[in-house]
Amino acid sequence: MKIRDLKKENFPKLLAQIPDPPKSLRIIGEIPQTEKYLAVVGSRKYSEYGKAVCEKLIEGLTGYSITIVSGLALGIDTIAHKTALKSKLPTVAIPGSGLEDKVLYPSAHRKIAEEIIEAGGALLSEFEDNFKATPYSFPQRNRIIAGMSNAVLVIEAELQSGTLITSKYAIDYNRDVLTVPNSIFSKTSEGPHMLLRIGATPITRSEDILAALNFKFEEKFPTKKNYADCSHDEHEVIEILAEPISRDELIRKLKKPVYVTQTILAAMEIKGLIEEKMGELHLK
Repeated sequence: MKIRDLKKENFPKLLAQIPDPPKSLRIIGEIPQTEKYLAVVGSRKYSEYGKAVCEKLIEGLTGYSITIVSGLALGIDTIAHKTALKSKLPTVAIPGSGLEDKVLYPSAHRKIAEEIIEAGGALLSEFEDNFKATPYSFPQRNRIIAGMSNAVLVIEAELQSGTLITSKYAIDYNRDVLTVPNSIFSKTSEGPHMLLRIGATPITRSEDILAALNFKFEEKFPTKKNYADCSHDEHEVIEILAEPISRDELIRKLKKPVYVTQTILAAMEIKGLIEEKMGELHLK
């Protein structure tokens, strides 16, 4: 993988708008020339709900001129990059380190980095090629993630987290901040719910993201659901919902803690497996 200087005239255009743009950038690969750039960030300690949400929302952007931007970190960042690759969407990774193999952080993600480049995306860094990641380098790179993107999508974040640093940069730079509601019992819900209170756009489906990015989209005709990839818990819910019933009745029948059941149901709603109509839950 060849590292080179990115000429200033080739910097992502939105970076020129921020008050503290990088003086120089090193790059491997090519910056995708798409209409929009969407940063997707979130917790390293993600839940199954967070993973399902990230995959579902990004998959729904397939076919649109959108580049997924993230930080190559453990957790939601990795899921965002992998789902973009799977969905044939270009993706750019901005690590908190230099780009040489021996320092690329995290080292476990060298294979993902190679796949990003092979798929027409890029690795981007303002640090020296042999710079090792430090605690301060992550907040510093977060401003680039926010600065080059049209919008930032936050999926799960604790109140004291790097993810919220990225969202703060996005607010300062007048970028749209999008976030996904989650269970009130989860620590990683605190960040998204705080963002919602201060005006972030709630996201419950891919079409919400497309609307925020000013894309026109057509509603897709429903297709028969394939439940093969559902978890054991989701299959239990599917069996119970052979006939529509109320949420309270399903909770009683499933015989799990209420907060566990609510998390399962929320993930299934995001996946488009179930919906609530007239006070009853239905399979879609």
